[in-house]
Amino acid sequence: MSILNSYYSGGYPKLVMFDLDGTLVDTAPDIARAVNIALTQLALPTVSEDKVRLWLGNGADMLIRRALTDGDDSKTLNQALWDKALTALLAVYPYHHEAGYVYAGVKPYLEFLAKQAIKMAVVTNKPIAFVEPLLQELGLADNFSWLVGGGSLPHKKPAPEPLLYVLEKAVISADQALFVGDSRNDVQAAKAANVPCAALTYGYNHGKPIAIEQPTWIIDDLRELI
Repeated sequence: MSILNSYYSGGYPKLVMFDLDGTLVDTAPDIARAVNIALTQLALPTVSEDKVRLWLGNGADMLIRRALTDGDDSKTLNQALWDKALTALLAVYPYHHEAGYVYAGVKPYLEFLAKQAIKMAVVTNKPIAFVEPLLQELGLADNFSWLVGGGSLPHKKPAPEPLLYVLEKAVISADQALFVGDSRNDVQAAKAANVPCAALTYGYNHGKPIAIEQPTWIIDDLRELI
């Protein structure tokens, strides 16, 4: 029996929305490589992949800012340098997809949802221009009816708007949906949208246990939801 059976009438949600990086795919190695290419182009010190993993989750603009300030969000940063570094990152990132990527359990769960005719969407803070190409490359794109990323809407997670947008498009109420993520942004966005949330223990949560955020369910593998 799925851990969801006691919550959803019929045993399953009608819509499942997913975060992308750290939830469906482990893109940190590629993102770290792209960050370092951008920094090298500007003659700036490179950073470790371990640090990049801690900085992910708030979009490309915040990621490159953290790379420039060694993760200090309170540090004053020259706007021109920030803009230049972001431009360099966005120029190089789409062309460096070399790492392994799809987490165990992802494809079986997506296949299960498809067989149940459950609608699916991706809601990520990754720049929207990069989302579909990556999903196509990994053979996952056909599963999703809606893709929402950074730049799709005025507000990103942890704001609820991206989730509310998909709910409106799918014509499904919040209590009949599920959001699956791996970070505090995901849990906070789900709570703000009144959508139940399953949070994965792997992924990118700034080095802290996801249990701190008190999602509806905590899971180690998406197959626990089958």
